[in-house]
Parts: sequence; C-alpha cells; structure tokens
Amino acid sequence: MDSTGALKSDPNPAAPFADAGEGSAFSSSVDPPNRPEARASMHPPRSDDELSPPYHRPTEKQKLRTFAFDAFGPFAFANAAFSAGLGQARNSPREWGQGADAFGVRLASDFGVSLVTTTAHYALAEVLREDTAYYRCQCSGVFPRTEHALVSTLMARRGNDGHAAFSFSDLAAPYAGTLTATAAWYPRRFSLSDGFRGGNYALLGQGVQNMLLEFVYGGPHTLLGRLRFPGLSGRRKHAKSSPPDPSPSPP
Repeated sequence: MDSTGALKSDPNPAAPFADAGEGSAFSSSVDPPNRPEARASMHPPRSDDELSPPYHRPTEKQKLRTFAFDAFGPFAFANAAFSAGLGQARNSPREWGQGADAFGVRLASDFGVSLVTTTAHYALAEVLREDTAYYRCQCSGVFPRTEHALVSTLMARRGNDGHAAFSFSDLAAPYAGTLTATAAWYPRRFSLSDGFRGGNYALLGQGVQNMLLEFVYGGPHTLLGRLRFPGLSGRRKHAKSSPPDPSPSPP
C-alpha cells in the first residue's frame, strides 16, 4: 500500500524413415519420466488462481544435463530399439536384410538419427537463445491442453521473461537427423525427398511427445500424476510448491 492508501499490484512475470512405398515412422527421443517439467503456461491465465509461477531461465549446467539425458538416457535407447524393430518387421531398408546383424545395423542407424536430431536441437537453441523445454499448460480441459501441446511443437521461450515465440530449432532439428542419415549411411537409392519425408515423421513425433508430457507424465493433472509410487509422493509435493526447474533429476 502506498502513501495514498491505494494497493500496489505486483506485475505477473511473465524412426527410421521409409523409402518410396514403404512407410515407417521416426520420432525423436521422448522425454523420460524423470525429465524436469516446468509448470509455466504459454496461455494467458484465466484467473488469479491460474497465475503462472515466475519464469526461471535454465542455467548452462541445467541445459547440459538435460541434453545428456535426452541424447544418452534410457528413453533414447528405447526409442531407437522400437524404431529398429519396426524397420526389421518391414525389412526397411531392404538392403540391410534380416537377422541379428541387420537389427544391430538398424539400431545403430536409428540411434544415430536421434543423436544428430538432439544435438542439432540443443545447438540451434543455444545459438538462437531459445528455451525449448516443454512447459505444461496451466489451463484445464482436454481441448485447451491439446491445443497447447500441439502449438508448443514449434514454440519456445525467449528472453528473461520467457515469452513464447516461434522456434526455428524445433522446426529444423528433425530434418537435420533424417537428412544426415540419407547423406551419410543410408543406401544410395535414398534421396533428399526421402530425408524430408522422414523429417516430417519426426516432427509429428515431437507433437506426440508433447501430448504424452501434457497428459501422461508428471504433475497433478496427468495420468501418472494421479498414481502413487513409493518414494515419489515427496517429489510431487515439492513440485507443486517450487518454481519450475528445467534440469533433469539424476538417473
């Protein structure tokens, strides 16, 4: 309250891809269950009860830890194994054949695509000063949260206030992985058009990843957030009362 008796208001701080005729999905590494999740929303709050917590830009150490987990964590390997199994079932690329050796080649290929994608994503974000971590919506309702998750596929936070803006790194990184595979180690019959098609699948995978982060893992309004696991109740209580932390928990 100032000298005139008026109240002062505080500002609100803000898969392998397929050759022609052989469809196969590729998706970038999915955030692990112990991936840090910030609670700030890119949507404006609808009431005083939905005010977003203050935005805290991640430190360089936090970003490095997050990159290491996304690039070499268990979900990166699980995603590569799933994609390799899909390629093995479809015999794509057919030049790699079948059997254990062929599965190993596909596994290495898919992990390589994921590694290039993740590296390009974080490198571009660092150059462009983008915070590309996913921030769950503070809104309620299936449709607003779905809209938030899908829009966030191509959005990042910028500046010290964390305002939402179009993310070039989110758009370019999926194509960096698939085009690199096309040029470096895929059979010669694969062309740039195959690489771009694989990038489209990877970009779609980012949207699916955001949907999982919004509705399945983490926070009191997600599927797994309603379940009780030994040793996790204290972590959930901490998450409700603490500002967002973009760094992953140690595996």
